[in-house]
Amino acid sequence: METQQKLKDLAVSETGFVFDPHTGNSYNTNETGRAILLALKEGLERAAVVQLLKSDFEIFGDDLERDLDEFLFLLRENGVLPQHFTL
Repeated sequence: METQQKLKDLAVSETGFVFDPHTGNSYNTNETGRAILLALKEGLERAAVVQLLKSDFEIFGDDLERDLDEFLFLLRENGVLPQHFTL
């Protein structure tokens, strides 16, 4: 299945509850993770996601890039994103 379609199919609630209808798995995430998932669902590129995080959460520097990469790793490890996905 195409990555963008799988992302669009994810149900993400305002409280951070995430449901993957393709696997039946559900997850919880914090406000930052929710923002990243919504940005991915919109098809934003890495620079736009980074800018969004900087403006909405006042996260800067190496921590932002590292935290984004760690979250993407978790999404891949849990099958939300395919292993080959990069941002």
